[in-house]
Parts: sequence; structure tokens; C-alpha cells
Amino acid sequence: MIKITSPDDFKNSDIPTAPGVYLYRNEADEIIYVGKAKNLRNRVKSYFSSIYQPTKTRQLLLHIRSIDWVIVNNEVEALLLENKLIKQHTPKYNINLKDAKTYAYIALTRETFPRILTSRKVSRKLESFGPYTDGYTRRDLQRLVTKVYKLRTCKNLHKRACLNYHIHQCSAPCTGKVTPEEYNDQVKQARDFLSGNYEATLKMLNKKMQIASQTTQFETALELRNQIASIRLLTERQIVDNERHYDQDVMVFRQVGEKMLTVQMGVRKGVLLGKKEFSVDLQPQVEQEFLKAYYTSNQIPREILLNKPCWTEPKEKAALEEFLAQKRLAPVSLTVPKRADKLALVQLAEKNLEYSLETDSALVDLQNNLNLPRLPKVIECFDISNLGTEHVVSGMVVFKNAKPDKKNYRKFKIKSFTGQDDFAAITEVVNRRYKRQIEEHAQLPDLVVIDGGLGQVHAAKTALEKLGLKLPLIGLAKEREEIYCPDDTTPRRFDKNSRMMLLLRKIRDATHDFSIGYNRKRREIKIREEFKPKKDRRKGAPVESEDR
Repeated sequence: MIKITSPDDFKNSDIPTAPGVYLYRNEADEIIYVGKAKNLRNRVKSYFSSIYQPTKTRQLLLHIRSIDWVIVNNEVEALLLENKLIKQHTPKYNINLKDAKTYAYIALTRETFPRILTSRKVSRKLESFGPYTDGYTRRDLQRLVTKVYKLRTCKNLHKRACLNYHIHQCSAPCTGKVTPEEYNDQVKQARDFLSGNYEATLKMLNKKMQIASQTTQFETALELRNQIASIRLLTERQIVDNERHYDQDVMVFRQVGEKMLTVQMGVRKGVLLGKKEFSVDLQPQVEQEFLKAYYTSNQIPREILLNKPCWTEPKEKAALEEFLAQKRLAPVSLTVPKRADKLALVQLAEKNLEYSLETDSALVDLQNNLNLPRLPKVIECFDISNLGTEHVVSGMVVFKNAKPDKKNYRKFKIKSFTGQDDFAAITEVVNRRYKRQIEEHAQLPDLVVIDGGLGQVHAAKTALEKLGLKLPLIGLAKEREEIYCPDDTTPRRFDKNSRMMLLLRKIRDATHDFSIGYNRKRREIKIREEFKPKKDRRKGAPVESEDR
């Protein structure tokens, strides 16, 4: 280990030139970064000798107080050790994708009588199929498999047959209604279906439908026809050919300022599953670092298609492939395609990346056109909904990086007055929202949007001023799609189909739908309460409940 107080301390260091893993520690002796190198001295030296470094790397250098290292035999061992140490210590400056969205799998348990379930983790205890980025498709598929192959879904084997058996959705292996051999045959057929072999299932269902029709079991025939239609609908959603019999991932990278944008698209047995988007801070070898971080917690396919190499020489590529292969327990190839179908997949992922860049451009346009102090990554929008003087409520939606953040949506029931007064309602909900944010030391938005005109904007401004806040604030009026700023006497007009305005309208409309939904729910609750029967204590006769 060597101590680092300035770049000059490195000049006489005794760091070896062998392959291995290096560890940067801070003043508290905490590991803040783990990296691998085929030549430890050269790799560490590059941090202290390079003139230009990304912002994240400059921050890292400010906190390094000592450097430690572990020598290994080759690059593959270095990659494996690096991966183990990152999982063990979770260093602050390594790429961390733990908050990335994880998609669910359909899984079969490895039991005598396997059951079907949904899982968000790949485990040796489960036989997993997926992942499925579309939740509706996954649920439809799982319901269909359960219904057609009558697999059990209950966690424990009960002594009595459950409801699923009586509605013909389980063969009840728990009570001996089916032998282990017969049940395993059901599981085998379900496995083939989940692996993408739909044709065999379609043939089987068509044959059953014809027999049911010939024996005048028309209800059974209709049910089978619906199952066939469901399978065909599922197969129509697959936009990639079904000829391929192995799994692929597509990874495309694009540097934008101090960020590296990444789009990942999964292809399983020729079926395109969807996409994931990531944005990570720029750092040395960021593409390779991303791949290692991503495949620490995600299924590794046989082939990974890239839009550019993330290695500098063939040996480095071979080491990365061997690292992934050892984690997958099967060969893995990294490919930068130049033609044919594989290139088309990369171009499709790049098209999705371009769309993400357009969304970022809308935020930049917002900042420039409205003279905002910073990029509006977090936008909160309010709308008031009422029916006459009753059920006055408000809805607030949050958009982060131009995408809805639904877990942070909020509903408000107006408490400070009765009747209809949009201005007073706006004042109340804005005050309640940001008073609480201040008390909880929570993040404040980069832009507040009010669904309304100048009057609503002034009401919101009054509430913010009472709290001592100066948040960027605008109003978006529906009639002419005009923007109102608190200090302007006339509205600002922009092309309503521009990227900026399309984003604002999307946010405003989402808020309107959310608040209307809450208003409707309040009315439904009141109607149920009004017509809910209530026993008369003296006579025992049901009467209408009192208004509340």
C-alpha cells in the first residue's frame, strides 16, 4: 500500500506492473473505488497523469488517500476478483446499477410437482423464462400456461383440492388426482411453450377444439378457441424472427457531455423483449465498467451485440468474454456487427437511444426558452378538480428526466374551505406540498407547473413566497396552450407541437387525468355511503345512511 497526498507521491511508488486489482481508499480508510488492470502501474498512473478527466474522476482523485492492490495471474482473474470486491464493498465511485428497473421472469420450481410463479431474480432453485419487460404480456402468458397445462400455483401441497382444481385450472397433484409421470408431462409441455415453441401447443389445442366441436361440447370448444386466439395475439407482439435459437443482448452507448447514455435490448430465442435505459457518469473505460456492473445482476446471454468496441486490443476482449463466460457457465461472445440482421438490431437500439436524446433536448429547450436556472430534471405539476362546490380535490404528478415518477404522485383533499375557489385551492395544496418537503428536507423540484392561467400562477407564487421559496413557476392554459410566468403580463406562445410544448402538454394532461380520477373516486365513495343500508336500532329495519 502507498499513501497519496499529491500526484508527486506516485512518482516513486512501488506499484507492480503485473495484472491485478487496485483499490483506492479515502481518509477514513474506506474503499471508494475498485478497478482492474493488466498493468497495475500504468493503469493507476493514468489517473494522475492525464490532463483531462471527467468530473466524477476528478472528484474521486480529491478523496484518494491511499492505494492498495492485489496481484493475480491474468486479466480474467483480475475481472473476477474486481467483480467480487465491488459486490462486497459497494464503492462509492464504481458504477452502481442497483436502482435500475428489474423485470420479472416466469419460473418453474425444481420440486417433485413443480409450480409456476413470477420471480424477479434468477436462482438455481428456479427454472426461469424471460425476463419480460411488458408486465401485461407476462401475466397473460402465465395465466395461459396455468390454464392450458393445469400447473399448480399454491405454495404448499394441501390435503384437499383447492378451487383451481374445481375450475379446471390445476390437475391437483396434491391429492393424487394425477401421477408424477403425468404431471411431469404437463410441465414438459409448459416448458416447451415458455421456451418459444408455440406451434406444438397450437396443434394440440386445435385438435382438442375439433374433438370438442364434434362431440357438441361447444362451451369447451369456445374456450379452446379463445386460448388459441390468445397465443396468436402473443406471437404477433414479437417483432423479431423466431428462427434464432439462442439469446442475445444489444448494448448501444452514446456520450453526451459528462454522461454515458446506454440502451439495452434483450432478445430471447429470437423474441425482442423490450428495452432498458441507463445514464451513468463518465469515467475511464465506462462502457466496459457498465457491462461488468450490468451483468453482475442480470441474465447473461450467449451473444452481446455492441455499437462500438469497449476494449483496446483482442486480448482485452478475450478476457472480458472469458469473465462473462465463467459467470454464465457457458460461452459468451462480444460482437460489433457490420451487416445483416445483427446490424439491424444495433440500429434499432440506436434509434431508441436517439428518442431518449430527443427527450433530453426537450428539457434543454425548456431551460433555454424559460430562462430556468438549471435543467428541469424534476418537474411537479398541480391541477384542481371539482364538481360544482363538492369534492374539490387536487392531483400532483412528478416527472423525472421527462418520465412519470408515479410512486411520487400525490392526492390532496381541500381542507381550508368549502365551495369552489380554484385560486384558494391552489394556494392550499402548493403550501401543503412544499411545507412538508421543507420539513422532511426532501428534494425540491426544478420547475413547478400549474394547470391554469395567470390567476392560478399568482396563487401558487403567493404560497411559495410565504414559505420563503423561489422555485421556477409557470402556468399552462388549455385553450391556446399558452405559458404564463408570474412576472409577465402577457402569455408566452411557442409552437404547440415543438418538443418542449409536447412534453409540457403531456405532463399537464397526466395531472388532469390523475386529479379527475381522484375526484371521481371521492364521488363514488359518497354515493356508496348514501345508499349503504343501516339497521334501525329499534326496529331492525334497513334505512339509508346519514350524510357525512
